[in-house]
Amino acid sequence: MDELKEKIIDIILVQKKFKDKEYSAKRLAEELGTNTRYISAVVNVRFHMNYTSFVNKFRVEEAMALLTDKRFIDLNMEEISDMVGFSNRQSFYASFFKFNGITPREYKMKHFAQHPASKETRKKAKKTHKTDSSGK
Repeated sequence: MDELKEKIIDIILVQKKFKDKEYSAKRLAEELGTNTRYISAVVNVRFHMNYTSFVNKFRVEEAMALLTDKRFIDLNMEEISDMVGFSNRQSFYASFFKFNGITPREYKMKHFAQHPASKETRKKAKKTHKTDSSGK
């Protein structure tokens, strides 16, 4: 089980397969020469969560990094969601809230309120926020 745990971490986290929307427990099991029931059992026992939560945890952590990185300040939530591997905005928001207790937008605003950006960066963020608010 420990050996499989390490292989799962290598594939999902190190190789960043969590970013691939199409990468399922079935594909992981095929790659590792086992079955999905064993993959699920290892993830449950070693990480204390199901496979979907396990993968979404890494997606949320990646999203947190992007949301607080000034290089990505112009991206809207759908773009962030897509970059980290979520197939839709609803699952992104639900997972993000589950792990952090706040929405991705609240997280981003809170971070930039604590770490004020330059005047130019704030202008860009304001423009991006208006675009997000209008639904575009």
